[in-house]
Amino acid sequence: MRPVRAPAVASAVAALALLSGCGAAGGLESAGEAPSAVEPARLWPDLPPASAAPYDYGEGETARIPGITVPGGDVHRLDPVAVAQAGLKAKTDRDSGLDELPDATVRQIRACRTAPDDCPVLAPYYFDLTGDGRDELVLGVRMPKRQLAVRAYRADVGDRGNRGGLTRIMSTSDAVISVELAGRDLILRAPSVISGYEYRTAWSWDDRQQAMLATRDEIVRVPERRTDRTAPTPESSGSAAATPKSSGSAADGR
Repeated sequence: MRPVRAPAVASAVAALALLSGCGAAGGLESAGEAPSAVEPARLWPDLPPASAAPYDYGEGETARIPGITVPGGDVHRLDPVAVAQAGLKAKTDRDSGLDELPDATVRQIRACRTAPDDCPVLAPYYFDLTGDGRDELVLGVRMPKRQLAVRAYRADVGDRGNRGGLTRIMSTSDAVISVELAGRDLILRAPSVISGYEYRTAWSWDDRQQAMLATRDEIVRVPERRTDRTAPTPESSGSAAATPKSSGSAADGR
């Protein structure tokens, strides 16, 4: 967009003023005075601010995936089951304990090659979550009680000297209704105890933290009957254990 110079702005304002005062049919009319901005009121201003977070939700927590290299920085070429299995040995940069999977799920992941029908690793999806022009890998892992672990991985091409490696940039779990993509955000929808409402958490890439952060968490009212039950499915060449390929679609975690 070309910059607007000051004389052009002044001329445009003067023209608008003349039009608003002429009263001609179809001309511009004043909408009245704009409402004044109201400064937010601070409650209990003398209350001392907290100096530390009371809980660790695992936000901003990352992990280098051991033993995984990304040929050409292309995560499409990775075996999702191999990534999930290697991730069991990953050490997070900050131990919140929220990245741990149930023992039963861990055993199923380790047995994906010999018992593919019980493999909890869902078909992968690929999106440019970071805005750098390269796709990230998004995996879902089924857990007991209809819980779903959602994880995103980024190729370390030229990042932090880890050329060719893989870093987990997001890890969370919930009893989700679905997982959706909005722009470059991953949206997790979860049921609420209040009838007719649901929780929605948006995970967004944060360049400063080099990780996906839960940037918006809200409870919203939804129609009693939903009609968006259909969801796109990834293009697959087999089961999740057989390295299916997919891109450009959001994963339904149900």
